[in-house]
Amino acid sequence: MTEPARLLTRSDVERLLDIPSCIAGVENAFRQKGEGRPSPGGIIGVPVPGGGFHAKAAMLELSRPYFVVKINANFPENPSTGGLPTIQGVLVLFDARNGVPLAVMDSMAITTLRTAAASAVAASFLARRETHTATFVGCGVQARAHVAAISAVRELERVFVFDLDEQKSTGFAEELRTLHAFEVQVATDLRHATRASDIVVTTTSARKAFLGPDHLARGAFVAAVGADNEHKQEIEVDLLRTSVIIADDLEQCAAIGDLHHALDAGVITRRDVRASLDEVVAGVQPGRISEDEIIIFDSTGLAIEDVAAASIVYERALAESAGMVVQLGQ
Repeated sequence: MTEPARLLTRSDVERLLDIPSCIAGVENAFRQKGEGRPSPGGIIGVPVPGGGFHAKAAMLELSRPYFVVKINANFPENPSTGGLPTIQGVLVLFDARNGVPLAVMDSMAITTLRTAAASAVAASFLARRETHTATFVGCGVQARAHVAAISAVRELERVFVFDLDEQKSTGFAEELRTLHAFEVQVATDLRHATRASDIVVTTTSARKAFLGPDHLARGAFVAAVGADNEHKQEIEVDLLRTSVIIADDLEQCAAIGDLHHALDAGVITRRDVRASLDEVVAGVQPGRISEDEIIIFDSTGLAIEDVAAASIVYERALAESAGMVVQLGQ
């Protein structure tokens, strides 16, 4: 009889996956990739009326070889028309030695936490060591995870939050004050907040760039997270032209990240990208060279991050006998 699979809900995932462990797992995944260890994968996108489906898959050698395929549905009008989340999905984890399905789990919590973990890994390698102020642009689910992740790798003393919806930013600030000891301010002037910050994190669904060269002070680190398809854009092409660019994956960023807008505009070429994050983590390419340079981390989300996070969830579920056990082959 094959190993039974576990069905894990969003609440299971959120309970079993903590930020520090996720950061460590994602860093290990990037290091493996940078060292050239096999991490085969693939991506497919299928548009449908009103939205689309996006699948990412990858394999990593961890405590055993794991393979993951994650399928997310993205329907932007869901909240306003049906009261449903914009993004819904599932992740399936396999034993890559024999193809046995090990777990089926909600993908939303995995995506949220592994994305924030990747930004934290980037910040730990690319932000200046003496970093104490951060601005978070966009006050949704990703912002919550990013505040926790960034504060895990840098000792924050002051945080600005900004959202076009002032009520949303006010509520987010109040929530953060109950969770963290640092000072939290609602930013009414985005430029004032970002110029006063060592770290800027953008987690919006913007389709028009809003962060430009005059928004940042020397030495700033930006985690640009929102542009995960070719229609989204947060970073002005002139800021990319004048900054150091680190991609989570060069090919993917050139196709769907903020990078692709600068490439299309002809203001930079792929050769102008200093490195990918895996190369920096593995030490094969430099990250920050000087204290004054502005570094943009273009984050589009890699399937190896999903493998790293899902493997932690699964192994903890096994240890705690969590989730519903099912025999898929019966």
